[in-house]
Amino acid sequence: MIIRRRSLLAAVPSLALGATLAGSPLLAAPASLSADTQLLPRSGSAPRIVICGGGWGGLTAARYLKQELPGAEVILLERNPSFWSAPFSNKWLIDVVDTSFLIHDMQRPANKYGYQLVQCEVTGIERDRKIVRTSKGVVDYDYLILSGGIRDAWDAWFGDDKAAAAYTRAHYASAYIPQGEVLGLKDRVRGFQGGTIVMTLPPPPHRCPPSPYERACLMAWHFKTNNIPAKIVILDPKPQVAPIGGGYRAAFEELYPDIITHVPNARVKEVDPYNKRISTEAGDFDFDDAILMPPHQASDMVFYADLIGKDVEGKSTGWADMHPRLFHANTDEDVYIVGDSMGAVSPHFGHYPKSAHVANYIGKIVAGYIGQRVRGEEVVAALPDNLCYMLVNGDPREAISVEFDYEVGADDQVHQTQIDIDVRTPDLMAEDFVWINGMFDDFVRV
Repeated sequence: MIIRRRSLLAAVPSLALGATLAGSPLLAAPASLSADTQLLPRSGSAPRIVICGGGWGGLTAARYLKQELPGAEVILLERNPSFWSAPFSNKWLIDVVDTSFLIHDMQRPANKYGYQLVQCEVTGIERDRKIVRTSKGVVDYDYLILSGGIRDAWDAWFGDDKAAAAYTRAHYASAYIPQGEVLGLKDRVRGFQGGTIVMTLPPPPHRCPPSPYERACLMAWHFKTNNIPAKIVILDPKPQVAPIGGGYRAAFEELYPDIITHVPNARVKEVDPYNKRISTEAGDFDFDDAILMPPHQASDMVFYADLIGKDVEGKSTGWADMHPRLFHANTDEDVYIVGDSMGAVSPHFGHYPKSAHVANYIGKIVAGYIGQRVRGEEVVAALPDNLCYMLVNGDPREAISVEFDYEVGADDQVHQTQIDIDVRTPDLMAEDFVWINGMFDDFVRV
C-alpha cells in the first residue's frame, strides 16, 4: 500500500501564541506563566516535530526521527523525571530484577541522539494553531506525535464522584500507569498477611492483555513461597482466559490451585471501595485488599486534541480516531498517535495489542512516515508485529509467551495471526531477558 504525500512540507514561521484556553481549569495555564509564554521559540526554519509522552513509543520515535531527519528539530515532552518500564514490573514485584533494571535516565539518550527533552505536563492542544500547551509554556509544531499511553477511566465506575475515584486510586491502584503506583503495589503485596485479594480486569482493549494474569501468578508464587494464607480472585469480563489461555489455566490449576480463582464474564457493575465490595455480572465479591483496574482509554492528551473516535451509534470509543495503516488522525494528517492510545486498525481483530513491543515498533514506523513526508517521498505503509513473554513460576523461573503476526489480506484489511506458546519453560524466561535488553538498548539505554 503506497500513499503519495499531497504536498511537500514548507518552512513554517513561528506562530503567534496568544489565545488562552477557555473553560476547564484542567487545561488552563499555571498562574505563574503568561498564556503567551513560549517554551522553545524557533531559531530557524527546520521542520519541528513535537512528541508528547516519553514512554516506549515516544522515546523510540524521538530517536528514530533524528536518524530519519538529522536536521529536524525534535522535541520530546514528558512529565516524569525518569523512564520506568512497565514490562518486567510484575517480575520486579518478586525481585527477579531490581529497581535499577526498570528505571532509566532519559537525558542521556536525548543527548546521544540529538533531540530535546523537556520535563513538563501537557495541559492542552490547539490543532487549529498547531500548538501544545504545557505547564512550562506553549510550543508550536509542524508535526505532532501523541504517545501518552492510557488513562484509567475511573468515571466509568464512579461518574462524577471524584472522592470515590481518588480513594480507590489511593488504596487499590492497579499500577498500570508506572511510577509511584508501582512502588505502592509492591509495598501492599509484601505487607499482605492473609485474606482475599480481588483483581479486576478491564474490558478489552486494555494495556498489555496477558499481564494481569502474570501478576496474579507471581503474587500467588510469593504467597505460596512465604506461607501466606492468601486468595486471589480474578474478575475477568471475558468469557475465558486470553491470550495464552492454555498456559495460564495450567499455571492456575497446577501451581496455584488453592490460591487463584478465575471468574469469567465478571464485568464490573458497581464498586464500593469504602466497604470493600464489588458487584459484577458474575456475582458480588468482598475483599481484604484489591488491585482495581477500571476501563482503559486513550491518554488525556488525545482528549485534549479532540481526536477521540466515535462508534456507529455516535458514542465515544475512548480511543484515537486514526488512519489504520498510516497512524495519523483521520481529521488531521499532521498529528500521529503512537502506542496504547491508538484506535482500532482492523474489523477482523480491532486493536493492535497495547504492548510495549507494539509501541516501540509503531514509533519507528511513524518516524519513517514523517521522514518520507518531509523529504517529499512516497509514504509506504508498514506493519508491526508483537511478542510478549509472561513469567508464571518464580522457582524455577518458567515463562509462557504469545506472538502476533500481521499481514494485509485480499480484502485490503490487516489480518492477525496469534500463536500462543502455552508450555512454561525456563528457556522462554531467558528469551524474555534477551528481548527486553535489546529493547532498552534500542531507545533508552546508552
